Amino acid sequence: MERSASTGHPTRHDTRHPTRPLLLAFDDAHEQALARALAEALGWPQGTVQRHAFPDGETRLTLPPQLPADVVLLRGLHDPNAKLTELLLAAAGARELGARRLALVCPYLAYMRQDMAFNPGEVVSQRHLGALLAQAFDAVVTVDPHLHRVATLDEVVPGRRGIALSAAPLLGRFVAGAAPKALLLAPDEEAGRWVRVAAEAGALDHAVCLKTRRGDRDVEVELHGAPVRGRAVVLLDDVASTGRTLAAAARVALAAGAARVDVAVTHAIFVGDALAHVRAAGVQRVWSSDCVPHASNAVSVVPMLAQALADALADALEDAPVQTSG
Repeated sequence: MERSASTGHPTRHDTRHPTRPLLLAFDDAHEQALARALAEALGWPQGTVQRHAFPDGETRLTLPPQLPADVVLLRGLHDPNAKLTELLLAAAGARELGARRLALVCPYLAYMRQDMAFNPGEVVSQRHLGALLAQAFDAVVTVDPHLHRVATLDEVVPGRRGIALSAAPLLGRFVAGAAPKALLLAPDEEAGRWVRVAAEAGALDHAVCLKTRRGDRDVEVELHGAPVRGRAVVLLDDVASTGRTLAAAARVALAAGAARVDVAVTHAIFVGDALAHVRAAGVQRVWSSDCVPHASNAVSVVPMLAQALADALADALEDAPVQTSG
């Protein structure tokens, strides 16, 4: 990145390439590392959203003082309640500072599970978060969002461009190298289609379990005829949160004669004792993409994100109406 001749500090964007979007990332270590890799892959300049936490819990955000017309903001929404306010404030601030077309790259998009009211009075978080993002951004890019009653991400961000990528092929190919001839096993029916895509990419066998959920941490899994006896099994899912589904699937697979059980997931949330619970169920290796920072990160989504940004997102930004802060 260029440095200012007067201050020696990094300049806010590379004026030699004024038509290139600026990639902005918050100042935490993981997203800075992801942003550096992504900016390098694209040949884009990079800037930082600096944060200052006040004693009362509020945050002061500082963006580059002059922004180009096209800006891409990188922010994952694991730990969403702490990050959503900062994200929406940063988007509004970017508009004020010159961004006329603004996109969000969100490797993990939270609040997608609640896509309907299951009981009277429940707030449909997917619908309302999507509406907020549609107000703030011209396009949203994410990886393996939890969409099961919605066909496309475009429906989640009405009137905007939604791009939902999948790490399933990446994980399928990774597993094929790390555990040749393994059986890919979906721990529930929701993961079935996703696991089929991964199996096809890695030229692996696959099967699907049946799950009954009784509570956030109370699930029952049945193999439903999955041929696990004598096989190396890799449980594949889009997200690992409490780890209870993966643990239940691992126990029934090992009880049915699986030679070993490993786990591969896109989003390694693993809250609290989740990872310990999974390992206690007999799981040996755990792999994940780097959508969410975790010690299990083994597969990078940077090349996939870079391709989407270079292709489809470039078109989305060009087609987006110019917005101003006024």
